Amino acid sequence: MRLAIINDELSQDIEAAAAQSARLGFGGLEIRSSGGVPPHLMSDAQLTAVRDTIAGHGLVVAGFDPPALKCALPRTDAEITAVRDLVVDAVRRAELLGAPFVRIFTFYREGDPDPRAAAKAAREVLDGVPHDRVPLVVETGMRTNSPTMRHTLAFLDELGDDRLGILWDPGNSVFSGWDPAPFPQDYALGRERIRHVHVKDPDGRTAYVRLGDGDLPWPAILARLAEDGYDGWLSLETHWRVGRPPLTQQQRDEPWGEEFTAGGFEASSQCMELLREMVEGLA
Repeated sequence: MRLAIINDELSQDIEAAAAQSARLGFGGLEIRSSGGVPPHLMSDAQLTAVRDTIAGHGLVVAGFDPPALKCALPRTDAEITAVRDLVVDAVRRAELLGAPFVRIFTFYREGDPDPRAAAKAAREVLDGVPHDRVPLVVETGMRTNSPTMRHTLAFLDELGDDRLGILWDPGNSVFSGWDPAPFPQDYALGRERIRHVHVKDPDGRTAYVRLGDGDLPWPAILARLAEDGYDGWLSLETHWRVGRPPLTQQQRDEPWGEEFTAGGFEASSQCMELLREMVEGLA
């Protein structure tokens, strides 16, 4: 298993994020916002600078995180086209970065999760998207139609496209209220389709806390991932901050810029060391 962190959980300065990641023994940066610019609004020059800075520190790009399908279900042709255009552009940006995947969601839900309705809309959105060039992975998203593994599998089954993998984020499942204990039962349902893992530790539905202080048994999860032969990225998405109140819902929905990142360097550095120690303890 390889260690990464989403860059803006550390710093909006990609140089600072890359340098700290290398110093702490991490191998990759998953790209979200940088320099205060959301991922889907970065210029090609900015993306190239991000890529080159990461490579200059001996790291690789571990993923690309635009807000793809992180919106209400599209109802009109114009809305479908707008969502599709964002995904197509995300694939192009990921290619430029050399990212191994583009992360997508399953639309914000209205009431209970409806992964099958989401899949029907996603089928229209993804029609013609060149995701054979850069794979798409579907996140178990806190406010989306796939807050748990079982919802995500229902979405994928209805979508009927085996090229898509799963980005498993058990913290989102806990925080959503739909599964306070997503390991081991929910994990076991879809473990063979997991392509990427986000690591963060929720305190119920209240806030995220330092890794190891929350509700998820991360040492046991990591041991099971290793036992099952998972060799992908463990990507820290701290969502915990030092010296400030917990992140708001809006900050979690739109996680970019200094308003989101402030306090993250110290918090994420602590969690990076803890995650590295957990993984080293598996040897």
